[in-house]
Amino acid sequence: MTGTRDLAHQLLRRIEDDGAYANLVVPAALARSGLSERDRGFVTELVYGTTRMRRACDALVDRFVLSEPDAATRSLLRLGAYQLVFAGVARHAAVGETVSLAPKRTRGFVNAVLRKVATTPMVWPDRATELSYPTWMVERLRTELGDEADPALARMNAAPTVTSRDDGYVQDRSSQWVAAAVGARAGERVLDVSAAPGGKATAMAARADVGGAFVVAADASPSRIGLVRTNIERTGADAVAVCADGTVPPFVAGAFDRVLLDAPCSGLGAMRRRADARWRIGPDAIDELAGLQRRLIDASTPLVRPGGTFVYSVCTLTAAESIDHPVPDGFDVVDDEPPGTWRRYGHGWRVLPHDEDTDGMVLIRYRRRP
Repeated sequence: MTGTRDLAHQLLRRIEDDGAYANLVVPAALARSGLSERDRGFVTELVYGTTRMRRACDALVDRFVLSEPDAATRSLLRLGAYQLVFAGVARHAAVGETVSLAPKRTRGFVNAVLRKVATTPMVWPDRATELSYPTWMVERLRTELGDEADPALARMNAAPTVTSRDDGYVQDRSSQWVAAAVGARAGERVLDVSAAPGGKATAMAARADVGGAFVVAADASPSRIGLVRTNIERTGADAVAVCADGTVPPFVAGAFDRVLLDAPCSGLGAMRRRADARWRIGPDAIDELAGLQRRLIDASTPLVRPGGTFVYSVCTLTAAESIDHPVPDGFDVVDDEPPGTWRRYGHGWRVLPHDEDTDGMVLIRYRRRP
């Protein structure tokens, strides 16, 4: 299995040292690798798992390190520690195969450290280190969720389950619930303001040959709109992809029966599928994103016709990015329980990652007064 660990190490270096995004570089590298499906799964587990558990792996290793190793050696030590403590890999394989990737000058060092990691029980300095999140993030979610924070954080350290819709599109159940909550009906015009990659838009739009709602799937990114178009074609959805900035939408006021704003957010509810996200975001980002969300809400709500519905969702768990936004002028809250498994949360609804093994999500629905 040395080949798989070698590839995993290369990918970890790209993520840790070059700032590459795991969800982009891992699939691309695996597509070129020629590895079997089983080996591709192993590489994915090693890269995503080591990336998620970076802080914990460093703590496991640093007990036995007197001076900071070079970046390549640090990555190898993380990779070995992850296999030993979190991945359930046999000790001889985790140590031996990982050590074989080290250059001769550091091979003895890597071997000695990993053997100590394998045989020395760990006493974690704090829960944030054990869960492998930035301290600010653990403290913020404990403030937001109370006793539910640690179970939510722990669940987001596990790989996401794979769920598919009837049309074969792979989509988390919480996202499917959001699309269903929009309540799109046959003959209606629906706008998805920030649609990429197109999962919710295609879920709301029935195939044209069965007479469902027509969806305009908008996004500000030209490259991401290409992905939306691909998914519309693949699913046969009655939808059109439009490159449009949601803060200055090029649509007529009152043009849509229903508008969905699945807003850009901190993603603190979806970290299980974004392995490196926890290391990229800082505490200031939440307030910055809340400002962008407010601008998107202000621009999107005039597009709803009188009597129409506006749905706001985010894959995060913070009040600042959801229920702290005021009810839009001229709208009332839709109070009945939406499809799926939700907890009441202020004037909206929330699902936590450990409730139903989904991404964490907040959903709020409004109806424009006639």
